[in-house]
Amino acid sequence: MPFQIKPLPAAAFAPLFELSDAELVARKACRQVVTEKPGTPCRVSLQDAEIGETVILLNHMHQPHGGAYQASHAIFVRENAQEAAPTVDTVPDVIRSRLISARFFDEAHNMVHADVVPGEAVAAAITEAFARDEIAYGHLHNAKPGCFAASVHRVP
Repeated sequence: MPFQIKPLPAAAFAPLFELSDAELVARKACRQVVTEKPGTPCRVSLQDAEIGETVILLNHMHQPHGGAYQASHAIFVRENAQEAAPTVDTVPDVIRSRLISARFFDEAHNMVHADVVPGEAVAAAITEAFARDEIAYGHLHNAKPGCFAASVHRVP
């Protein structure tokens, strides 16, 4: 079953870079300058930020649907990030280079399958999971820090 990994939309985060540091703190976010690479994966560009780049660290509701699996976690977004457009059946390097927790949900947004796999095995794990009819979509998380990396969807 073909799949596509989806970044978060750039337009949702661009206004954050116009806020003062105090305004960011009021939103439980902060501005940072990247000091090492890899280590600051942008959820919009689906790339590691470069040393010296400015990012915003914020809490993002990645599973907004009500119920037991509603969830949010910290994410990074690069200033002036260009929204990634991964091709079908492609896993970006920022995901392939990390240990990934893959979580798969049904139409009712209940988790029905999960696995932890090396990044190089993510494509196979997604393909295997999407072979199950009850799975509607998935979320990929960096397994060690636990933060949301991207969503993954079936391609008709």
